Amino acid sequence: MPSNHAKSDSDKLDRIVAEARRNRELREKTYREQALKIHPWICARCTREFTRASVHLLTVHHKDHNHDNNPPDGSNWELLCNYCHENEHSRYLDNDGRVETGSGAERGPQASYKPFAALKDLLKGKQ
Repeated sequence: MPSNHAKSDSDKLDRIVAEARRNRELREKTYREQALKIHPWICARCTREFTRASVHLLTVHHKDHNHDNNPPDGSNWELLCNYCHENEHSRYLDNDGRVETGSGAERGPQASYKPFAALKDLLKGKQ
């Protein structure tokens, strides 16, 4: 049977987890409602349109992947359907948390090995 100290620690942890979940749900509700007022009910990736009956399938995606970055103008949000949102987060995880940008200049160092660099010289003798 667990000691009173262990039970107390477990109860405290349960309260902390419950409070964190409540806070997250409140935060999500607030920015979701704001995003749905600001943005049209269309998936920003696949352009599927949503109605009041299907809007529950539309999610708020944080462009910078920081769920605490919720500017009131909605500039860090885009509405994505469940499928596109899952795909976006999978791509983010596949890239080790690096947010993909438009040009390669912002990305980290690229591979420098060129496996076919000497191919032209090797083929000269085969012709």
